[in-house]
Amino acid sequence: MLRILHGTNYDFIKYWRTAAVLTVAFILLGVGSALFKGGFPYSIEFTGGTLMQIEFQQTPDVAKLRATLDAAGIKGAEITTFGSSRDFTIRAQGAEQIAAQAAGAERVGQQIEAALKAAPENNQFRVVRVETVGPRVGSELRRGAVIAILISFVVTLAYLAWRFEWRFGLSAVLATAHDILTTIAFIKLLHLEISLTVVAAILTVIGYSLNDTIIIFDRVRENLHKNRKMPFYDLLNRSVNETLPRSILTHATTLISTMALLLLAGEVIRPFAWVMSFGIFTGTFSSIYVASPILMWVENKYPRANEARGAQRPRP
Repeated sequence: MLRILHGTNYDFIKYWRTAAVLTVAFILLGVGSALFKGGFPYSIEFTGGTLMQIEFQQTPDVAKLRATLDAAGIKGAEITTFGSSRDFTIRAQGAEQIAAQAAGAERVGQQIEAALKAAPENNQFRVVRVETVGPRVGSELRRGAVIAILISFVVTLAYLAWRFEWRFGLSAVLATAHDILTTIAFIKLLHLEISLTVVAAILTVIGYSLNDTIIIFDRVRENLHKNRKMPFYDLLNRSVNETLPRSILTHATTLISTMALLLLAGEVIRPFAWVMSFGIFTGTFSSIYVASPILMWVENKYPRANEARGAQRPRP
């Protein structure tokens, strides 16, 4: 069996203040970006509308493409490249298009295709895919996404209340909240579109990070019974060091998989890979520098009754 980083004695908790400053600065950067550069871009799954992916034989002139759609009544369409310079996505998410979409699922898509075929430029194209969502469905999906995240949080709280005592549960929940905030900040800074795929990635990051925190806390709980007189600061560091080999191997293999998706998969799955790749880092970070310091503070603030503990090391 491969053995790496066994018997280490790194002082991880020593740098919790620096870590706290960095993570708060990152979250504030994301909040500032949302306030001064506008909110989050949402996919048609949440707003309603029509999305068409089109592959042209030759690279089109985007300005002429937009003028063609405007002349056909598809005003304000969002036109972006999708992979190569010949692949484009056209999003019709205006109020008029959404209203038309509610009246007929294929109407807006047919209007876009007809307008491009009637364009003076002789540029053949192929419709790769068409996605249409009515405003009612978009609203229901948006509400469902919020409910899914809230339910995941409630289930997490229930599981932690059953699995651990309140000290561990509180620390793990706050670390999970940290992961959600940093992930949302990351999504904003990269200007990723909020879609069902991204929501699925956020839920996956929550589970992944929580699993990492629980593994460290399991080791802390074991060491609490084995080393009753060890200062809690040293006990935390020992627990993190003992789980370090497992963490390195698990995170490395997961990161390789997400990087493969990021580099080799298509544009549709790429936002999921971006969020998951970041989630591996923020989940590991929060388990060591958020959950563990919070647990140390709680242990010092509310010491355990009827349990002998060694003198606490001065704050680092």
